[in-house]
Amino acid sequence: MLGTAGAFGSCTATQPGPGALAADRRAIVQVLTAQTAAWNRGDIPGFMQGYWQSDSLVFIDGKGPAYGWRQNLAIYQKVYPSPAAMGKLDFSGLRITLVAPAAAQVVGHWHLARPTEGDEQGYFLLVLRQLNGKWVVVADHTN
Repeated sequence: MLGTAGAFGSCTATQPGPGALAADRRAIVQVLTAQTAAWNRGDIPGFMQGYWQSDSLVFIDGKGPAYGWRQNLAIYQKVYPSPAAMGKLDFSGLRITLVAPAAAQVVGHWHLARPTEGDEQGYFLLVLRQLNGKWVVVADHTN
């Protein structure tokens, strides 16, 4: 809880200026743009570069949570074994909210165009953190 006093004492956060906020939003959009480009060329490891390479990374879908960068890479490779199975990905309706100086959430819509296997689509909520100067997804809840 930023800027409130309570059982843990008083915490305050320095709010970045409008230029920094715009730069952070552009950097986050660039992460998603790079992921889309990697996906659309059939490059799952490239797609995964937008995620935190940690055992604490969490993906949540209808089957429950799955932890870890390597585990989720393996899941993607199993579910999408070929570029044809992957289809073409696009994101839309992105709503980026900076929730702290180095943390953001993104809500949006995803769509996979897959001519042979049928299209898929849904919504997602991503939590990103800026770690070592780079924005990465640390939690992904996709339906």
